[in-house]
Amino acid sequence: QVQLVESGGGLVQTGGSLRLSCAASGRTFSSYRMGWFRQAPGKERECVAVITRSGGGKYYADSVKGRFTISRDNAQNTVYLQMNSLKPEDTAVYYCAAGGDTMSVFTTAAGYWGQGTQVTVSS
Repeated sequence: QVQLVESGGGLVQTGGSLRLSCAASGRTFSSYRMGWFRQAPGKERECVAVITRSGGGKYYADSVKGRFTISRDNAQNTVYLQMNSLKPEDTAVYYCAAGGDTMSVFTTAAGYWGQGTQVTVSS
């Protein structure tokens, strides 16, 4: 089992940056793909980024490609999401998730979820 705790959300102006962190507890963090998802009010949850177990593969939703960067530190059991050039449409609750090798930016399936952190981008 994996417990996930996100941090780093907040209020930022359009064009600003935020870095989200997700600390994982439990064994075998490096055996999971990790992903960042978001859900805006009235909208379905969507996956914005996924990173493979080793960190060698990174995948992004088209809406964030070129602006967001996912990374992980397996020694620290932590996954990050660097968000640059933020837009008001990026406003959402962001969730960290752990899953198997089928986790991708085209699905919202995951094995374990964090509690979420709010990101608000003001115009």
